[in-house]
Amino acid sequence: MNQRAGILTFLFVLCVSTVVAQKSKAAGGAVLKAEQFRHYVDYFNTMEEENIAQAVPNAQAWDWLKVNIPLFECPQQNFEEIWYYRWWTLRKHLKQTPAGYAFTEFLINRNYADKYNLIGSALGHHIYEARWLRDNKYLNDYLHIWYRGNEGKAMNKLHWFSSWNSYALYNRYLVNGDSSYLLDLLPDLETDYTKWEMEKRLPNGLFWQSDVRDGMEETISGGRKEKNARPTINSYMYGNAMALSYMETLAGNKAKAGLYASKADSIKKGVQQLLWNAKDTFFETRKQADTMANVREEIGFIPWYFNLPDTGYEAAWKKITEESGFCAPFGLTTAERSHPQFRTHGCCKCEWDGAVWPYATAQTMTAMANLMNNYKQTVVNDSVYFRLMELYVESQYYRGRPYIGEYLDEKTGYWLKGDQERSRYYNHSTYNDLVITGLVGLRPRADNTIEVNPLVPEKKWDWFCLDNVSYHGKLVTIIWDKTGAKYKKGRGLSVWVNGKKKASAEHLQRVTGTIE
Repeated sequence: MNQRAGILTFLFVLCVSTVVAQKSKAAGGAVLKAEQFRHYVDYFNTMEEENIAQAVPNAQAWDWLKVNIPLFECPQQNFEEIWYYRWWTLRKHLKQTPAGYAFTEFLINRNYADKYNLIGSALGHHIYEARWLRDNKYLNDYLHIWYRGNEGKAMNKLHWFSSWNSYALYNRYLVNGDSSYLLDLLPDLETDYTKWEMEKRLPNGLFWQSDVRDGMEETISGGRKEKNARPTINSYMYGNAMALSYMETLAGNKAKAGLYASKADSIKKGVQQLLWNAKDTFFETRKQADTMANVREEIGFIPWYFNLPDTGYEAAWKKITEESGFCAPFGLTTAERSHPQFRTHGCCKCEWDGAVWPYATAQTMTAMANLMNNYKQTVVNDSVYFRLMELYVESQYYRGRPYIGEYLDEKTGYWLKGDQERSRYYNHSTYNDLVITGLVGLRPRADNTIEVNPLVPEKKWDWFCLDNVSYHGKLVTIIWDKTGAKYKKGRGLSVWVNGKKKASAEHLQRVTGTIE
């Protein structure tokens, strides 16, 4: 064999070995092995007959999941079971369309959906949850369909519901670091923002929306046709403007970055001046008649999802733990329980007048994690966060089996559309993102620093491991091992990047390290 042939052979073997190694890593992490958790998927596949199969049928679910998802282990079995269940259900919604992959909201067809049965109401949730999949093509295709799937233009019903898509897209970039994809979509997102301004902006600078087009029909504060300034759409538009400012900075467009930052600042001032009810100490809806709705609803926590409020508004969160406020036996209610109109709109036609909606719970828990990470406050702590996550986990069962649907009774936990085909596997919220960024505490950021701040009370769990997390092109492992006996990687909290320890602490606390 001559020298050139030997080099080529060596390179070929090296290439094959690399591919094999990558596939091997995809089947497990540095600490956890995928096969440890296969039994969950085997069980889910037997729970009921698969009458609707899309891109990845149940029979292929495990093969798809083991190469795409992070692995998670903890001593509280229901947290762990729902982790794998929610990835299993997300996979059910992956659909192959003529334009590429997409995620549906309902498995059955809906007459108000866009092409391919797509609905934009929970698109922000879809982005947050699916950003942790190892293969980027699923979200890449999905977003291209929404913004360019109508003969190169946005889908007809992209604005059918309020959205925080630009903000979610930027936060996806904080996970995968793919600025080229993000900036390629930037012109589409600029056009989208301008359209929202043309459609929904009020003379006072805030934005209006009817509750049904917020994805929240039959609220106490509004109505299906009322044009109210709601904390929802205004927080979304603030977040979108901030995200566009960051994107313009990435693109080197200094003037545009300043323009969007100014738009965001204007919305922020409007929200704090016009939507803050000083008497109720809460962000509330301003009615079309320019009067306050005077009802505390769960949407009042949404501003913190986008880190919108200045310091000084944290008193709103006192209601999160009060039984007369939002804390019920089976989760967070969508309206304050002591309000005279709580749950007065009847039942089972998608009312948001108090019942528990996972859509809203996911928003509130993301907002709470931001509050605890980004603000100096003493209103809530990790024990509050953990207990509310426990309630969220406990609610995701129906007749003894894992279940995620549309909404549920706050006192009994009964899924109000649980026996309807449309409600099964409802892709309308996040859970796994809450575990990653909240409980375990991986806080996505744009720089070369990896930051972890677990919100698990130290006395609750003696150990947990989040493994095989694709982050900035690396594989991240986060371990909590109180005694060091469980994982044999040392005592305490440790953060590993591609198998190398980057940060550690004796206790559950915020730690940082360098990715490279």
